Formats: sequence, C-alpha cells, structure tokens
Amino acid sequence: MLKGILLVLFGACSFGILSTFVKLAYAEGYTLSDVTGTQAFFGMVLLWTAFLIQSKTKSKNKPNPVIKTHWLKLVGAGMFSGMVSLCYYQCVKLVPASVAIILLMQFVWISVLLELIIYKKKPTGNQILAIIFILTGTIAASGYYESVSANFNITGIIYGLISAAFYASFLMLNGKLGTEYPVLKKSALMITGACIIVFILLPPYFLINGALGGSLLKWGLILAVFGTVIPPLCFAGGIPKAGLTLSSILSSVELPVAVSMSAIVLKEPVSAIRWLGVIIILGAMILPNLENLKKGNIFRTKTA
Repeated sequence: MLKGILLVLFGACSFGILSTFVKLAYAEGYTLSDVTGTQAFFGMVLLWTAFLIQSKTKSKNKPNPVIKTHWLKLVGAGMFSGMVSLCYYQCVKLVPASVAIILLMQFVWISVLLELIIYKKKPTGNQILAIIFILTGTIAASGYYESVSANFNITGIIYGLISAAFYASFLMLNGKLGTEYPVLKKSALMITGACIIVFILLPPYFLINGALGGSLLKWGLILAVFGTVIPPLCFAGGIPKAGLTLSSILSSVELPVAVSMSAIVLKEPVSAIRWLGVIIILGAMILPNLENLKKGNIFRTKTA
C-alpha cells in the first residue's frame, strides 16, 4: 500500500509543478501556442512510443481485453484535456500561478454540478459543505482581502474557471470511457485528441519556425513528461494499491505543491491568509470522502 501512496503522491506533485514551468517558458518569450502545442505533441510521441514498446515486450499468452469503447470516443474525450491546457495556460499567463491553480481546483464543485445536471444526482450534505468551504477558501487564497489588483485580471479568472469546467468534464468522461483499455493505449489516444484540438485552434508553427532549436524543446519535453506521461502511469499503478478514496485525498497535494513552487521559484507573494485559504480548500476536498473513510474504504484496492 505504501508504494501505491507514493505513486499517487508523485503523480499529483507532477501535475502541481506544471504552472511554474509554464510561467518560466512565458518569461523566455514563448507563446500559448508554443507551450500547449509542444506539451501535447511530445506527450503524444512519448506515450505512443511507450505503448508500442510495451506491446512488443508483453507476453503473447496474456489474453487481450474485450474492447467495448470505440477508440474515437477516447480521442474525443481527450479533446477536453486539450481544452484544459489551452484555457489553464492562458489563465497562468494572465494571473499569478498560485491563483491559477486555485481557479482550476474549482473543478470539485463544478463536477458536483455536472452530475446534478446530467445524471440528476443530488449532492450529499458533505458535498454541499465542501462547496461552501471551497468558495470560502478561494476568496482567501486568491488574495482578495489584500487588494492585490494584479491577481484579479477578469479575463484570466474566466479562463481559469473555464479550464476547471473542462477538467471536470474530462474527469467524468475519463472515468466512464475505455476502462477496458491498457493504460498506455488509453492515455495515448486521449493525448492524441488533445493534440488535435490544440493544433486546430493554435497551428503548430513551432514545428517550422525554428523555435525548437532554442529552449522550447526543453520546456516542451518537461511539460510532456510531467503533464502527460508521469501522472497517468503513476495513477494507474498507485490507485489500485492505495484505493480510490485515499487516492482522491492524496491527489489534492497538487494544490499546495503548485502554490509552494510559485512562491519559491517564481517569488510570488503568498501570505498567511492565502495559505489559510489553501488549507480550507484542501479540507473541502477531503470532506466528501469522510463517509468512505469511516466505512473503511481506505483499504480497498478496487478501481474503475
């Protein structure tokens, strides 16, 4: 179980450092198209390469799973992931990285809202309480009470909330589609969809304008490895061992990691009040899982 916990933590931390790397890439003059395009492109190349290598080395005696989900559905679902990157990285460009990640975390209550609208699933008392805590924590963590006007670029906030909505949609689709696929193949198909939508909206001029001859190659590979390769592999290996409930709690470490990186590397000011807001949001993310923890689900090893 310890190995599973460490894998989930590493996957979540991997997600948490992305916004800092994006800020550093922007500081070197690269654009949204460069950042999102290289991440999607190199992520697609790395995942398909890993899948092909795995396919050649796996045992021939191992039976192939029965495929029920058409691969095009996974490519389509992956487009939501591409929209998350586009909107989130545009948000990172307009507001501090520590604020951008807080906006992305709003996917928690948006997921509850989507379940209510689509599946008519009413939120539990703990979920409603969690939403209240998240909204309260967001106000504190954003620096609103400190009147830091730079944090309140309205366009940036809108992009952040839209990215949260796409993220909630992607998680919902990811949990329901293609569960019978090998992890690498499913991830490769989804990142292919992400790459397609990114290239449609922002043509990949970096492939022909010489930008890859500079440091963009470095940033693209870093974002691809930490954003599209490590997380799905760690979650695939860790969630079955740690259990769904504990994993959902552990994955919330993405928030403090992102805020810490922005403070340490980018030197963004993060006051005590903002840290208090982060703690409130973390507590709100844990709250909906308390019922499962009480039932002992923390020790279960089944996953979707």
